[in-house]
Amino acid sequence: MTRVGRIMLVAAGTALLLYLVAVGALFLFQRSLFYPMPKAIPVRPAGFDDVRIRTNDGLELRAFYRPAKPGLPTLLFFHGNGSDIEGSLYATRLLVAQGYGALLPEYRGYGGNPGSPSEQGLYQDGEAALTWLEARGLAAARIVVIGNSLGSGVATEMAARHRISGLALVSGFASLARVARDHYRFVPTNLLVLDRYENVAKLPSVTCPILLLQGTSDTLVSVAHSQVLARANPAARLELVPGAGHDLAYRDISQAKILAWLRSDAMRKATSR
Repeated sequence: MTRVGRIMLVAAGTALLLYLVAVGALFLFQRSLFYPMPKAIPVRPAGFDDVRIRTNDGLELRAFYRPAKPGLPTLLFFHGNGSDIEGSLYATRLLVAQGYGALLPEYRGYGGNPGSPSEQGLYQDGEAALTWLEARGLAAARIVVIGNSLGSGVATEMAARHRISGLALVSGFASLARVARDHYRFVPTNLLVLDRYENVAKLPSVTCPILLLQGTSDTLVSVAHSQVLARANPAARLELVPGAGHDLAYRDISQAKILAWLRSDAMRKATSR
């Protein structure tokens, strides 16, 4: 082998080694990437109760709760991976102002809560939130579940398991593995991602009214994800917001569109059962 050949072989071997190290690091630390877990502990806002929700694996999680005005449903809001219940408050502020109830749970590991987040763990948190509401006399048919970004995974799972009155996904994704593939194109993400949140596989089984909101300028979760979700359940209502990014849930236009959907004939029928 020539000297040039040896150099090329060493360079190729070094590049492969670096690639494998990088892939290994992504695999080992993926949950740190997927769940940044803000540690700030928000102060209870006026008009909300500061409550505790117990999961079936023994964790006590913090949540903010405000009951609905008579005749209106309660919104169960699951926030994104880098947010917290303070963000949930802001993302539902215009809806709460109209009299809708709200339960804003915090995930395990977030905001001083015990435990560590994972897909199955967050599903347990979602179940605990629904159980908490039902223990207070709220049937699933009087609950509208809203999921933002990562929260779309928890919200979709709850809608697939329970006969809730409505499901709204803001900046939702087809699956977390697909999001990872979008951003790490040279990594076998489908083999490496542990927490899948396969929304696209679950959405066809959801029978309640569905609203999909997506910003056309979202660079974190592309508009293609909501389009895939809309095709998975043709009954879903897809609304694209021109120029909006991944912060869509916190914009007034997002809450205005959710409010219009909540007041639609389909939702009025769903929440009057």
